[in-house]
Amino acid sequence: MHSYYSHGKLLLTAEYAVLKGAKGLAIPCKRGQILDVKPQPSDYLSWKSFDVNKALWFSATFLLPSFSIVECSEVSIAEKLGAILKAAKKQNEQFLTQGAIVETHLEFDRNWGLGSSSTLISNIALWAGVNPYKLLEQSFGGSGYDLACAQLETPLLYTRKGVQPLVESVAFDPPFKKDLFFVHLNKKQNSLEAINALNWDTIDQKLISEINSITEKIVKCTDHSVFNTLLLDHEKIIGALLQQTPVQELLFPDFMGAIKSLGAWGGDFILASGNQKTPNYFHEKGFTTVIPYSEMIFGS
Repeated sequence: MHSYYSHGKLLLTAEYAVLKGAKGLAIPCKRGQILDVKPQPSDYLSWKSFDVNKALWFSATFLLPSFSIVECSEVSIAEKLGAILKAAKKQNEQFLTQGAIVETHLEFDRNWGLGSSSTLISNIALWAGVNPYKLLEQSFGGSGYDLACAQLETPLLYTRKGVQPLVESVAFDPPFKKDLFFVHLNKKQNSLEAINALNWDTIDQKLISEINSITEKIVKCTDHSVFNTLLLDHEKIIGALLQQTPVQELLFPDFMGAIKSLGAWGGDFILASGNQKTPNYFHEKGFTTVIPYSEMIFGS
């Protein structure tokens, strides 16, 4: 049996501007996804996907080499998976020349937005021995920062440059990390819908330079109050870009500290920079998934 592993991800800065070449600070998570492959002397690929609670959430059987669906639990997912596998085989004709039994195991909740799709793409690329960024372009699309997080085990600065992005490992380890928490907003946000609704002409070189400057300052920041100011400055920029009210102003105006949206605004995780009372603050407001920085981020 062969086993492959990819880390989940969080994008701390730049959000959608990463798609236009802005520099984003991204960090790999401790939790990821495992892909186990057991080759079989047959013409069938059996696929089973298990969630964080070890419950089966998707299954399918494909006929090789056509990747036609023999049976599946959900057609739309099976079609997407088949397309990814076909794209991988197009890059490497030696991929899946015989049958296999495949199992995937998620280490985080599928609704958390930590990269159930990107870790899958990364693992399939490792298995097939192909370029993961090219595979992403041929399937889900996106900036690719999540693929960089999947295999790197340090925080990184990511700049999109087609299928060969610029990935720079950085020593981001804030001395006040004990006061940083990731809070789930109890709903999943569809980043593709937000991307399609965005007016891309508003992301010009001036805005990219502003975001890059804040990103670089955040990486080097050792002062908690300065860090909070940088987070709020970043929120103002992205809020104006999306024509949305920053989440702290909208939902948590009485929070003592700074809150920054991550990824698709309005759902998934936020970063709360506060103090040791921060978890209680969110628990009292009904947000029960509050994860300390050191428990979420790989290597911290």
